Amino acid sequence: MAKRPSGSTDKKASDKTEKKGKAKATADDGEEKQAKGKGALKAATAVNVRHILCEKHSKATEALQKIQEGQAFNKVAQEYSEDKAKNGGSLGWMVRGSMVGAFQDAAFALTPSTVDKPIVSSLVKTNFGYHIIMVEGRR
Repeated sequence: MAKRPSGSTDKKASDKTEKKGKAKATADDGEEKQAKGKGALKAATAVNVRHILCEKHSKATEALQKIQEGQAFNKVAQEYSEDKAKNGGSLGWMVRGSMVGAFQDAAFALTPSTVDKPIVSSLVKTNFGYHIIMVEGRR
């Protein structure tokens, strides 16, 4: 009988520790879920977007190939992009409704990533040309 009360005391102590651990893990989990799976993306009203814009499909395909080979997104953007966002392709924070339809759909579907290990869209055709899109943040 003496073991049982000490066992339950230990259990209560571990429950308290576990609760603290769970609360902290829950806060971290939100960030991890947002950064990991596509199904875990939370609804966002704005995205921090980078893109590469090419008028010709062949040039856009070549740029996409360079990124898939492991080159940094911002370097490829400086070399290939044909718009004013030559500074690594950064467009900054864009709110929903401020982008053309196909571009917006692709941007809000992407998981945030970094320029060194970008998660990019496939080629997105708009009236401006062909875009390769990556998202650095969501809010």
